Amino acid sequence: MLNNISLKSVLISGAVALTIAGQAYAYEPARSGECIAPANPGGGWDFTCRSVGKVLVDQGYFKGNVQTVNMTGAGGGVAFAHTISKRDKDDNLVVAASTATTTRLAQGQFPGMNADQVKWVGTLGADYGIIAVGKDSKYTSLTQVLDALKKDPSAVKFAGGSASGGWDHLKVLMTAQKANVENLPKVRYLAFSGGSEALVQVVGGHVDAFTGDISEVKGFMDSGDLRVLAVLSEERLPAPFDSIPTAMEQGIDSVAPNWRGFYVPGNSSPESYDWWVKTIDELYTTQEWKDIMTKNGLMPFHKSGAEFTQFVKNQTLDIKILSQDIGLIK
Repeated sequence: MLNNISLKSVLISGAVALTIAGQAYAYEPARSGECIAPANPGGGWDFTCRSVGKVLVDQGYFKGNVQTVNMTGAGGGVAFAHTISKRDKDDNLVVAASTATTTRLAQGQFPGMNADQVKWVGTLGADYGIIAVGKDSKYTSLTQVLDALKKDPSAVKFAGGSASGGWDHLKVLMTAQKANVENLPKVRYLAFSGGSEALVQVVGGHVDAFTGDISEVKGFMDSGDLRVLAVLSEERLPAPFDSIPTAMEQGIDSVAPNWRGFYVPGNSSPESYDWWVKTIDELYTTQEWKDIMTKNGLMPFHKSGAEFTQFVKNQTLDIKILSQDIGLIK
């Protein structure tokens, strides 16, 4: 009897010890987190960090705050390099990413770096591309812009928040290609370090047209300073963007969704990566995030963990092939 009791005590003690050990090694986030937005305030990456950071705090995932750090340069390359060289084991860091990130990786624009050097967490919606002009522009439709490019591919000057050859630039070239514009390398594109800077140039009348995403332009639309000529989606977006015609309505089969999501450092702990994946999965289902999506024109689009990692690899390959087809890379 005593032996049975002793054995039972040992088993219980061992189970308790294992439970405590498991708790000791389980990942607990620090009081505060950090989100790097690889562009200036006002653009899509900045929006992703600030809006998700707010929800993470509101929903109690962080007891302190989630600080947004703007780190511009090389179309996201500076932030990517910083993450893998200086923050490679940081469990509390997350970095905003999008189709613009996979575009730069696909084109070899981050020298010596590749998608396998970070861990891909998940997406929280898709932000559809747009082409817009200032309120006083002579262009009132997408077809007018494309007709001008058919006559002279350098006739319209575009501004965007990604580097030359990046996703914003690619959206224009894809759309022009669908409209049978020739000599695509002559289409003029000015790269700015964020969507907000590009928008200021267009609204101010210094550049003809803006190429970016719907989440970047609501303020300028509301003020009447910007006229969105087309959204690059399969069908019209829900209110308050339902008055914007699609490119497809105007006879141009151009669709350009820009997913919004995150990666974390490549050598962050497996426990912290699992926590980030689970947290983003949960955050995506909250009413607070659904309201943010609706308000900012984000469409449902959610992948995480292994599925998202494979998606990134596939998209990177697809964009590489497209970039070769239109002469951006060899």
